[in-house]
Amino acid sequence: MALNLSSTPVTFKTPSDFQGILCFSKSTLRISADAAPKAKFIAKRKESVAVRPLQRPLIEYMSLPASQYSVLDAERIERVDDNTFRCYVYRFKFFSFEVCPVLLVRVEEQPNGCCINLLSCKLEGSPMVVAQNDKFDASMINRVSCDSQPSDSLMQQLTSNAVIEVSIEIPFAFRAIPIQAFESAGNQVLEQILRIMLPRFMSQLVRDYQAWASGDTSRQPLGTGQI
Repeated sequence: MALNLSSTPVTFKTPSDFQGILCFSKSTLRISADAAPKAKFIAKRKESVAVRPLQRPLIEYMSLPASQYSVLDAERIERVDDNTFRCYVYRFKFFSFEVCPVLLVRVEEQPNGCCINLLSCKLEGSPMVVAQNDKFDASMINRVSCDSQPSDSLMQQLTSNAVIEVSIEIPFAFRAIPIQAFESAGNQVLEQILRIMLPRFMSQLVRDYQAWASGDTSRQPLGTGQI
């Protein structure tokens, strides 16, 4: 049996020779699929706000155990246990696809504040977006702290310093796009998320401190879920 490729004849002496070529081809294709290109997105943002200390010091508020934290926004944050929260990030467009990340985070108490660490991230939205859930890794650290100015100072600084990194296998539909352009778009999306979410988070944190300092023990959620 002979098989012509362009003008070069290739001859197989037995059927097993042809089957061997097919097996080799399948193996080669599988290796190519496993070697899908990857992209990395990263964004950093530091947000600070001046807070006027009240009768109960800001440093005392920042030293509260996580079990006493307010969820701040009941529409977007759920308490899982004393130190763990589930956060629903607002929906956004990435190219033509709608994405809604759902974050599971753990809060670790630290001197003068806390550190919020990402445990896992699940994507909701378009079917193609959901299909990427096993094809990316994400990490996030947000360090929230207040300065060590004396409690009788007129103003104190409350700071949130966040870093997000995502490593993702580029979906087949986007592989015609240069990796640099794909990464640039991803970076811009992460930066937009931080640019919107951090100031909102800090504003709610200040309002919760003011409620706590005034003796309000209800600590009702402050957000409405609106961006």
